[in-house]
Amino acid sequence: MDPIRRKILKTGAAMTAMAAAPQVFAQPPGQGGTATSFYEKGPVRIHYQVVGSGFPLLLIAGGGLNSAMTGLRGPFDVIKEFSGEYRCVAADLRNANNGQSSGPLEIDRPWDSFTDDHLGLMDHLGIDKFAVMGFCIGGPFIWNLLKRAPNRVVAAVLAQPVGFRPEMPTMFYDNNMTGWGPEFIKRRPEVTMATVERFLAKMYKTDADFVFTVTRDFVRNCQTPVLILPDDVPAHPYAVAMEAAMLAPKAELSMYPWKEPPERIPLAVRQIRSFLRAHRPASA
Repeated sequence: MDPIRRKILKTGAAMTAMAAAPQVFAQPPGQGGTATSFYEKGPVRIHYQVVGSGFPLLLIAGGGLNSAMTGLRGPFDVIKEFSGEYRCVAADLRNANNGQSSGPLEIDRPWDSFTDDHLGLMDHLGIDKFAVMGFCIGGPFIWNLLKRAPNRVVAAVLAQPVGFRPEMPTMFYDNNMTGWGPEFIKRRPEVTMATVERFLAKMYKTDADFVFTVTRDFVRNCQTPVLILPDDVPAHPYAVAMEAAMLAPKAELSMYPWKEPPERIPLAVRQIRSFLRAHRPASA
């Protein structure tokens, strides 16, 4: 065969094989730049973004089960504030109605299924150790990350974290049954509302207490540095945030309130930045 033709055929075969690869839809950036892509693992497909360079910082947006990357713009623009110093990694939550990530409802392990996605994404990007900052539902996710991967998370920031209110024990279940669930089954007609109900009941009603994903004993023995920025609305109980801060041996606490008046937000951002720098590995 003509050597030039042979080279063309070999190159074409290689390109075909690359196009057929199921797990990588774009090259993740190196130490700089921005990439929006998809990561797949089995039936799970996660839409993610990497912005900036430096030590890795996983970002988890608020919004409950509709947590998506677009939510990282409030109460301040998180990526804008931190991508100049950190390699910021963010993703749409699996099955968020306003995101592009998808996967099965793992009824028996709802919280752990989301943590699988967070850790799987970091593995996909070749990241071992990282810091994490989460808002709202990011609080329970972060505590679960600290339980599942204590040697990988070097520091954690929990802003306006979710917590259990004994006086409103079914609030999250009720809100998601009317807010998230009906829209989800419109997009996924193979899933029934009965399945959604079982998923939410396991997530928010079975053994519901404190921060949902870990016990007080776990927080009391957690050696990861955490910074907690409390809120005081029904979904973000001040009492739970303060109790976690008092229990965790390496916890720090922001001023309160830190979002009102808005002039206080830059002070909170400054404290987050100082906290992350203090606990960033020296080699980073």
